[in-house]
Amino acid sequence: MKTLLIWMSLAAAAVTFAAAPTPQPNMVLIIADDLAWDDVGAFGHPTIKTPHIDRLAREGMLFERAFVTASSCSPSRSSLITGRYPHGTDAEQLHWPLPAEQVTFVEHLRAAGYWTAVAGKWHLGPAVRDRFDEIREADPAGYMLAAGAKAGATKMSMAQSGDIQSGCADWVPLLRARPRERPFFVWLAALDPHRDYEENIAPQPTKPAEVVVPRHLPDTPGVRRELALYHDEVERLDRFVGAVLAELAAQGVADNTLVVFLSDNGRPFPRDKTTVFEGGIRTPLIVRWPGHARAGTRCAQLVSTVDFAPGFLAAAGLKPPASIQGVSFLPLLAEPGRPVRSEIFAEQNWHDYEQRTRAVRTVDFKLVVHDYPDLPLTPGADVVRGIEYREMQRLRELGQLTPEQQQCFLAPRASRELYDLRSDPVEFHNVAGDPAYAGVLADLAARLEAWKKATNDVAPTRRTADEFDRTTGNPLPNRKRPRASKAEMLGR
Repeated sequence: MKTLLIWMSLAAAAVTFAAAPTPQPNMVLIIADDLAWDDVGAFGHPTIKTPHIDRLAREGMLFERAFVTASSCSPSRSSLITGRYPHGTDAEQLHWPLPAEQVTFVEHLRAAGYWTAVAGKWHLGPAVRDRFDEIREADPAGYMLAAGAKAGATKMSMAQSGDIQSGCADWVPLLRARPRERPFFVWLAALDPHRDYEENIAPQPTKPAEVVVPRHLPDTPGVRRELALYHDEVERLDRFVGAVLAELAAQGVADNTLVVFLSDNGRPFPRDKTTVFEGGIRTPLIVRWPGHARAGTRCAQLVSTVDFAPGFLAAAGLKPPASIQGVSFLPLLAEPGRPVRSEIFAEQNWHDYEQRTRAVRTVDFKLVVHDYPDLPLTPGADVVRGIEYREMQRLRELGQLTPEQQQCFLAPRASRELYDLRSDPVEFHNVAGDPAYAGVLADLAARLEAWKKATNDVAPTRRTADEFDRTTGNPLPNRKRPRASKAEMLGR
C-alpha cells in the first residue's frame, strides 16, 4: 500500500511537471560534514580561509538564521531529503537507515525529468538508493569506496591518497558525466571537516596560534592544535566548492543553476555537535540562483532544513507532496525581509549515547527541553576520544574549567533551559526560572507542545542504551553493526 502511494504521488508530480516553466533550473546541493555556521569567512570568521564559499555568498544570498532539524549526521540528512522532522522519518537516531516507504523530493524531481545523482558521503541507508540515477559513494566511516580503495581502509591508512579523503574527489567528475539533455539535481556531500583529523592536508597548514578558541573550550596547546587541523579540513572543503563553481561556469550552466551550500550540523567539539545549542543546529546556509537571489544580499529570517524539500520542488515548478512538513524557503529569495515561519524546531536523539532533547527557537529566544536530564550532555564518541575532551577532563579534575566549559559534564541538568538570544547569543545563562521571562517561557512551551502533537512526536517506551563509554569513548560490549532500524527495535 505504501509503495502504491509513493507511485501515485510521483504520477501527480509528472502531471505538475507538464505545466512547469522552462527551462527548468539545474540544482546543486553542497553539504559540509560537521561545519560550524560561523567557521566561514562570509559569516565572520577572522582567520579561516574560505574564498570560494565567500564568493558564493557575494554572488547570492547569505542566511543569518538557518538551522538543521537535528545536530547529528544521518538524521539531519534524512530530514532534509524528506522534508520531515527526524522523528517523522523513522530514522531519527544516528545510523538508522531511511525506510523505503519514506517519500523524498528527489524521486519527484526524477519523475519530472531530472537526472539525479550523489557524490560523496551517503549515510541514508540502502532502501532509498533507487531514488538517484547515479551514486558515487564515500563511506560514512570516512573512506572512499572508489577504484583502488579497499573497503575497510581507514582515512589514516589512505593519507597518501590525497584529496580522496575529503569525500569530494568525484564532485567534478560527476558533473562532467551527466547527460547534457536533461536538467540535473546533484547531492554533493563532503567528509570534511568530520573527524578524524590528519596533519599536512593543506598546502599551508593553519598555525595553532592563529585559531580562535570558542569560549566553551579551554585555551590550551592541545585544543589549539585540534582546532587548527579542523580549520585545514574546512579550507580543503572550500577548494572543492570552488572547483564545482568553476565547472558550472565552464559548462555554461551557472546562470540557470540553483546552488545551495550548508552543513549537516555543527562543529564536532564539546557543546556543539549533538546539541541543540547554536553551535550544533545553526548552519552556514548560502543560496546562489542568478535572476532569483540578488547578489550580495543577506536574509535574517528563520529558515529550517525541513524547508528545502518544498523549496527544491517549487524551483522545478512542482507541488510538494502531503508528506512534507516544511514550508518552501524560495519566497525569501525575492523578499528576504518577509518571514516564511515564526519559529524553527529542532531535536536531538541517540547519537552514540542516550539522549532525547527538543527545542523551539524564535528570532529572540530559545527553549530547550531535556527528556533525560539525569544524564550529562556528553558529545559524540569521536569527540570524547579527542584531544580537547581529554584536556577538559584533566582541567576539570584540577578545578580549572569555567562554568561554561563544564556544561557537558553536569548531571543532573535542568530539564528546561530558556535563553534570551538578544543579550546571550552564546546561550550561557538559563533564564527559565526568572519570573521576568514567565510569559516567554509559557509561549514557547505551548508552541513546542503544539508542534509535538502536530508531528506525532511521542516519547519511546524505553531508552536506547549507550554504545560507548562516556569517559573514554571506547565501544561497549553491546555495540553492534549494523544497528537495528527503528522498525526492528519496535518489532514491526
